Amino acid sequence: MTTQSTDGARAHARAQAAAAILERPSVPEGVTPTVADRIPAGGYANLVLGRGTRLRIADPTGTGCAHLLLVRTGAPWERLNVADTVKVPWQAYLGVGHPLLSDQGRVLATVVADTSGHHDALCGPSAAGRARLRLAAAKQGLAPRDVGPTVALFRGVRVEADGALTSTGNGPAGGYVELYLHLPLTVLIANAPGALGGEETGPVDVVAWHAMDFVAANDDPEYQRALVNTEAAWTAAQNTEVSA
Repeated sequence: MTTQSTDGARAHARAQAAAAILERPSVPEGVTPTVADRIPAGGYANLVLGRGTRLRIADPTGTGCAHLLLVRTGAPWERLNVADTVKVPWQAYLGVGHPLLSDQGRVLATVVADTSGHHDALCGPSAAGRARLRLAAAKQGLAPRDVGPTVALFRGVRVEADGALTSTGNGPAGGYVELYLHLPLTVLIANAPGALGGEETGPVDVVAWHAMDFVAANDDPEYQRALVNTEAAWTAAQNTEVSA
């Protein structure tokens, strides 16, 4: 098959596409996904998801590392603030009930399921992760300065008694984290090694679906105040749109 003519080039491209094997993530039973993608090693994703979305990020082979940044859609100056995310809940290790907070005191998302337990909210993205996040951000009109500290899912970090940071590696194959999104968010994910190094990564799966039936699994007063702030901002935004 020659590619020296337009017809030949088109035929070659279509043959390549037909031969490609696109791996897809498994979808939870009973779910109709709005997104179902597999991010290969070294890849990235940029998703625009609505309020009330449930987002599952999974580590199918036990080798993934998902650097995650959340940006409020339509208000990109408000984004994930990792310092507040670990400071306000008095907990540096992510788990069920943990809020992912903005610097405006609002809950962008809540962790509603976690079967991995190996995460890093301390080190920020690796150089490779940051580079890919900048590519993902550019697809949404964001600049490199918009990519700040992130959390890394599936490749854990712990603080030792002497203050040293130690990698705990990946959790089990098939582990996942599910987030409930409280506001419309632009979700940026980079699949790259963690900040403390380690092996190259395997695939990361991303599945999203509508799930408005949120029940808070956290009755901490700090979390409840942040939820009130979030709902007030959402109500104000809706009223502004109606009056306009």
